[in-house]
Amino acid sequence: MRVLQVNKFYYPRGGDCVVMSGTEKMLRDRGHDVAVMAMRYPDNIESSWQRYFPAEVSFGGGVSAMWRAFNRMMGRGDVVECCERLLNDFAPDVVHLHNIHSYLSPVVARLAHERGCRVVWTLHDYKLVCPSYSMLLNGVPCERCLTDANAVVKERCMKGSLVAGIAARIESLRWNRRVLEAVTDAFVCPGNFMREMMIKGGFSADKLYVLHNFIDEERASLIKESKPSVQRGSHCCYVGRLSHEKGVDTLLDAVKSMPDIHLKVVGGGALEQTYRERYGKCRNIEFSGQCTPVEAVKHVMSARCMVIPSVWYENNPLSVIEALCAGTPVVGAHIGGIPELIDVTSGVTFTAGDVKSLSEALSGAMARDWDNASISTAALAKFGIENHYRRLMAIYSAHSILTGE
Repeated sequence: MRVLQVNKFYYPRGGDCVVMSGTEKMLRDRGHDVAVMAMRYPDNIESSWQRYFPAEVSFGGGVSAMWRAFNRMMGRGDVVECCERLLNDFAPDVVHLHNIHSYLSPVVARLAHERGCRVVWTLHDYKLVCPSYSMLLNGVPCERCLTDANAVVKERCMKGSLVAGIAARIESLRWNRRVLEAVTDAFVCPGNFMREMMIKGGFSADKLYVLHNFIDEERASLIKESKPSVQRGSHCCYVGRLSHEKGVDTLLDAVKSMPDIHLKVVGGGALEQTYRERYGKCRNIEFSGQCTPVEAVKHVMSARCMVIPSVWYENNPLSVIEALCAGTPVVGAHIGGIPELIDVTSGVTFTAGDVKSLSEALSGAMARDWDNASISTAALAKFGIENHYRRLMAIYSAHSILTGE
């Protein structure tokens, strides 16, 4: 097949970018012709396709810059010209969209549909049912947008700004459910929870396909070579961004009162310095800072268990998938798409944001003898690249029956 992969950024900025680049490599390695499209951006990886990338836009700066960005959001300007040239020159069979709102535009889906391409859209966040992306209001999960289309304006939950909220609402009117369903053949939901939210938001169940994220071949090979059943330490770990929605506060508050539990915190973010100052004197809490993806896997493989303490609707977190593939049991918050990844053989769940519930779950997990090798074997089979590829090709070929798992 000839497949065009589209995402607003083309560097490892977040999970959407990681999944897109992994999908690009997976397809190329299996003989498909792959092109990419993104917004021009200084951090982008060099690509032979970047001549088709529309110019960078920013919602900061002066009035003219904001006007260009607003036009981009509405699907006007050079994004149309660039996309049309790429569709003409590459002539894809499938256009696979990832995160495209605002910095690119859903106009890409419309143009691809008009050319007769099959349009597949992986949903990395809740943008299609929540104009502010996250389904969060004042730091707690919120579903108001599912029943009140103007909630993003009333609550100013888009960057805390009335203007940003109005812009997001206008965007949601321009690219509403009926418009997007008409030009998209398949919406790929990385988890059942995402599918449920899309159905609540009015999307047709017939176009919603559940396909979990996958672990890339490099990390899968590293895990297999390292033998997940051995080299376990006596500590637990957290690997990820240090921000409020990740629930790290809950984890740190729990562990500071558990002197027999040693926690390694791996990652950086807006709250890193705050956490270091607040918990730095706790002898059983160790901050390791940022690390490479390969180093992150090694941290996870050496831990007795991994904790995912999120307080927001996680979609299909790669951190859980990678931990399970590494044979590391997960102590996960019972929220969003986390619980569907964990069963009694691979981890435990606790009430999100509840220090006592987390403490009890963590104590039990640390005291239990886990079958690390079996956890890894089952996860690598489920989240391995070959399984993902087979199921994605079924969606690309319009032969999929993956409307649930």
